Amino acid sequence: MKKQIQVSHSETSKKLSEQFDYPLNETVTFECKDFKPPSDSFNIGLIVGPSGSGKSSILTEIQKEKKIDWDFSKPICDHFNDSEEAKRCLSSVGLNCIPTWFKPFHVLSNGEKFRADLSRKLKDNATIDEFTSVVDRSVAKSCSYSVQRHIRKYDIKSVIFASCHYDIIDWLNPDWVYDTKTEKYSPRGCLCRPKITLELFPCRVEAWTMFRKHHYLTGDINHSSSHWIVCWGSDVIGFTSAIAMPSGTLKNSYRGHRTVLLPDFQGLGLGVRVSDALGEIFLSRGKRFFSKTPHPRMGEYRNKSKLWRPTSKNMITRSESGANKNLKWEVRKVFSYSHEYVGKEDRI
Repeated sequence: MKKQIQVSHSETSKKLSEQFDYPLNETVTFECKDFKPPSDSFNIGLIVGPSGSGKSSILTEIQKEKKIDWDFSKPICDHFNDSEEAKRCLSSVGLNCIPTWFKPFHVLSNGEKFRADLSRKLKDNATIDEFTSVVDRSVAKSCSYSVQRHIRKYDIKSVIFASCHYDIIDWLNPDWVYDTKTEKYSPRGCLCRPKITLELFPCRVEAWTMFRKHHYLTGDINHSSSHWIVCWGSDVIGFTSAIAMPSGTLKNSYRGHRTVLLPDFQGLGLGVRVSDALGEIFLSRGKRFFSKTPHPRMGEYRNKSKLWRPTSKNMITRSESGANKNLKWEVRKVFSYSHEYVGKEDRI
C-alpha cells in the first residue's frame, strides 16, 4: 500500500538539493506494508526487522503507541492505582530493585526508564515500538522474559512488540513473529528460553561494595559472614552471603544474610535459584540453612517450593525496634517469610 504526505521546503532544503543535485518534490511517497496479525486470539506478537523496514509504520496502522507521562515530583510507584498494582506491574518487567520504586522517573538509568515505561504500557491491545532498542542485551533478554511471563499469567491480549533485535525472540517467546525483511510469518513453534548456568565462587567481603546500593533493605553487611559472587559465564551478576545462627537450640545452623542481583539481570527468576544453591552448599556440609525475607517474590516462591519448609515464624507480622535513617528510635510492624532449606527428597 502506497501513502503520500505533503511537504514544504525551506531555504535549507533547497540549498542542499542544489548541492547534491537531488530533486525536490511537494509530496513524498512511501510504501506501507499490508499487515494483519495471523490470528485474532493471541497474547504476544512480534514484528522484527532491520531499521527502516517498516515496523513503526505497521504499528501505527494497528494502533498508535500510548505515550507515558511522568510526574517528576513523585516516585514511580505512585503512578499506579494502589500498592498491589505497583508491585505487580513493576515486578512484571523485572524492575525488582525496591529502592528504584521510590525514585522519580527522571533520575533513573536508561534501562530503568525503559522498564518503568513498559510497566505502564502492558494492557490489552498495546503496541510497543523500539522494544529493547535503548538497553544493552542483558537487560533486553531479562526484560523480555519477565514481560512474557506477566502477559501470560494475567492473560493480557493482543500485545504487539516491534524490534530490530532478533536475539530477544527466544526470551519473549511470542505467539507469532513477522519479519519485515522476508515479509513472512513464523509460528511460535517450540521456542523456549535458552538455558542459564550460574556459578557461585567464594569471595572477600570487599566484593559487597559492587552490590550494596542495589539491596532492597540496607547496604550494611556483617563482616563475619561467608560470601559468594554469582557469575553467568564471564559476567559477575550477583552476590550472596550467609551467617552463623547464634542459638542454644539450633546447632550447626546458618541463615541467609544478603542476596542481590545487579538490576540488568533481575526478572529472570535467578535470585531464588541463587538462594537454593546457597542452601544446597550448607546441606552438603552437613549444616542446616534458614532464610527470612520480606520480599514477596522470594517469599512466595519458597511457600510453593518443595525445597523449602516454612518455619513457625513464616508469614507473621511482628514488632521490631531500631533506629531509622534519621537515627531516631522507632517501633515498626514487619511482615516476613521464614523458611528452612530442606533440599530434594532423594538426597543421598
